[in-house]
Amino acid sequence: MRVVVDLSRCQGYAQCAFLAPEAFRMHGEEALMYDPKPDDAQREQVLRAAAACPLQAILVDQLEGRDAAGEASLS
Repeated sequence: MRVVVDLSRCQGYAQCAFLAPEAFRMHGEEALMYDPKPDDAQREQVLRAAAACPLQAILVDQLEGRDAAGEASLS
């Protein structure tokens, strides 16, 4: 799974950090830090966090069924 956050859209509501704290965290009051490749064990939390973002700034590419070569070509 790959996560991308459009930081120009993010307004720091922190819903993602509340719902998936291992993948998203706030640095200070407004700066979001995130793991671009969270562990698959966090899948449900990350998907809920993306869905809860009021500005829809979080994109999740699940990369299911792709091999390492296919994943590398997406970079």
